[in-house]
Amino acid sequence: MKDLVDNPDARKLQRRPIPNMGGAAVFFGIIIGLCSSQTILNSPNVFMLMAAMLIMLYIGIMDDILSLTPTIRFVIEILLICWLMYVNKASINCFYELWDITTIPTWISVPLTIFACVGIINAINLIDGVNGLSSGFCFMASIFFAIMFYNMGNTEMLIIAISAAGAIIPFFLHNVFGNKTRMFIGDSGTLAIGTMISMFVISILRENFDGTCMMIKGLGLIPFLLAVLAIPVFDTLRVMSTRILNRKSPFSPDKTHLHHMFIDLGFSHIATTISILSLNFIIIATWFLSYKLGASIDMQLYTVLALSLLFTFGLYNYSQAQLKKNGKALRILQRIGKSINLEKKGIWATIQNCIDKL
Repeated sequence: MKDLVDNPDARKLQRRPIPNMGGAAVFFGIIIGLCSSQTILNSPNVFMLMAAMLIMLYIGIMDDILSLTPTIRFVIEILLICWLMYVNKASINCFYELWDITTIPTWISVPLTIFACVGIINAINLIDGVNGLSSGFCFMASIFFAIMFYNMGNTEMLIIAISAAGAIIPFFLHNVFGNKTRMFIGDSGTLAIGTMISMFVISILRENFDGTCMMIKGLGLIPFLLAVLAIPVFDTLRVMSTRILNRKSPFSPDKTHLHHMFIDLGFSHIATTISILSLNFIIIATWFLSYKLGASIDMQLYTVLALSLLFTFGLYNYSQAQLKKNGKALRILQRIGKSINLEKKGIWATIQNCIDKL
């Protein structure tokens, strides 16, 4: 049997084998948080979600060990989402007046939910490329989902989001600062957390039990969700569409993700993580500003779409053109990268030593 490590290869950025079972630590951290609040014991819906995450954790471990084909993974993900929709009697069926649409019929909502959730799971999986990126993104997303669930009065999902954020912190510290104790979250972790985030999306965009949608005046929930998930979702769309246009399989591995672009520009792992998370935060902040300024729900969506496309499709293509020309703009980007390369500097080494002793 293979060791439970992520070995270097042509498309990976690390230079030595790294343990990749961090996902299991995060999952059981979430379980501990839920058991402490007794939420998992008192809510069948939460129990079903944890069961689904456990299944995806197992599938991810099998993928890390056996390298499952994309087809097998997609089939499992589709079946799992269908099961969650059935047992929770929930799907993405409320548009909250986006384009003057409130509820949508089942024959549209079911395939839409499958497509959206499978897409989110794989987008979270594919963002796992440099230290701290996937865990940092999932932490940030969990915080914003927790804020939204608090405002919507959804206590169950609020507790899950807070538990997830708390469970991610110890892993993030070892992933970013650890040297001897560094670990990766692995497919097991990204698939499990992607499943959790998919359920968050369903919980926000579903009808209430009385057949109505919980409205927050003027607030676009679909623009909010797209803003929170912007970089993983739109970068995945860019990568897969580019592969298809080049007559390659959309699942063929390469080094064309946004984090690869930053590495090519001379950014370190932590500088890449800071840059990408900052871009995603700017999209969220811009959406919130548009909402506070009274923009319509439609306009909130178009604002998020424009920024998301600019920060993924636009930024990647511009950087590639600059790399070819070796122009002035390239040198500016490289200077920015060097200015936030924090590794091996004073306080960084101190934190690293502390983490390795834990």
